Amino acid sequence: MTDKRRLVFSVLKFLTSEMESKDLSDDAKESLEVASQCLQSAYSLTLDDKHLTVSKPLDEIFKTATASEPLHKTGPPSAADKEEAENLKTEGNNLMRTEKYPDALLMYSKAIEIDGGNPVFYCNRAAAHSKMNNHHLAIEDCQRAVDMDSNYSKAYGRMGLAYSSLDKHKEAVDNFKKALELEPDNESYKSNLQIAEDKLQTMGSPGGSAAGFPGLGGLTGPGGMDLGNFLNNPQLMNMATTMLQDPNMQNMMSQMMSGMGGGMPGAPPAGVGAPPPGMGAPPPGMG
Repeated sequence: MTDKRRLVFSVLKFLTSEMESKDLSDDAKESLEVASQCLQSAYSLTLDDKHLTVSKPLDEIFKTATASEPLHKTGPPSAADKEEAENLKTEGNNLMRTEKYPDALLMYSKAIEIDGGNPVFYCNRAAAHSKMNNHHLAIEDCQRAVDMDSNYSKAYGRMGLAYSSLDKHKEAVDNFKKALELEPDNESYKSNLQIAEDKLQTMGSPGGSAAGFPGLGGLTGPGGMDLGNFLNNPQLMNMATTMLQDPNMQNMMSQMMSGMGGGMPGAPPAGVGAPPPGMGAPPPGMG
C-alpha cells in the first residue's frame, strides 16, 4: 500500500504543477483541484506527506519509461477492410450533407470499428458530434485524431470550433493558431481565430463565461468559488450529480441539512449534465 500511496502522492504533485500552468483554463484547473481532493480523500493523504516524495517528478518518470514506446494502435486492417471503412466514411459524408447527423455518426463509428487507426474517421465523427451539440465528444474525437497525426490541421480547426461553442475561447484560440501554423493560408482558420481572440478579449477571462446560466457570471459561493464557472463545467457537474445519486452521500447530506433545519432533495438539480448551447458555426468540409 505504501508504494501505491507514493504513486498517488506523485500524481498529486503532478496535478498541483498543472494547476499552476498558464496553458490551462480556469475550468480545467478547477477540475484538477476536484480530482486532487478526491484522491487525497480516497487514499487518506495530503500534500504535506513529504515522506512519500520520490526523486523524480511523475511526468519525467513517464517520459523516460515511454521514450521508445509508440502509441498502441490496432493491427493494420486488410485491403478489403480499408475499402469497407472508406465506403462507410463516404456514406457518412453523404448523410452529413443531408443533415442526417445521427446516421452519419453511426457510419463513422462503424468505420472506426473496422479501421481504428485512421484519424480522418475520428475528425469526421467530431463534426457529427458538433452538429448534434455534443461538443465535448467532438473535442475527444479531435484529440484522438491529433494523437494519431500531430500535423492534422483540420482536427485542430474543428477542435477550435468545438471549444468556441463551449465559450472556451482560450482553448479555441490555441487550436486555431495550431491549425494556422500547419495551413498558413487557410482563410477560415484566420477568420475563426480573429473571432475567438475578439471574444476572449471581450470576456476578459480565459476560463469562459456563464453562458449556460445567464446572470451567474462572477457569482461567488463559499470560499470565493465562482459558481458561474462551476455550473458550466460539465466534469464538475457530472461529478456532483454522481455524488448526489450516491445513497451514502444522500444520507450524510440529509443528516447535515436536518441539523440546519432544511431538507435534502431526492434527485439532482434539473438540467445537470445537459450540454451547453452551441454557436452553430459550420465545421470545415468533410475528409
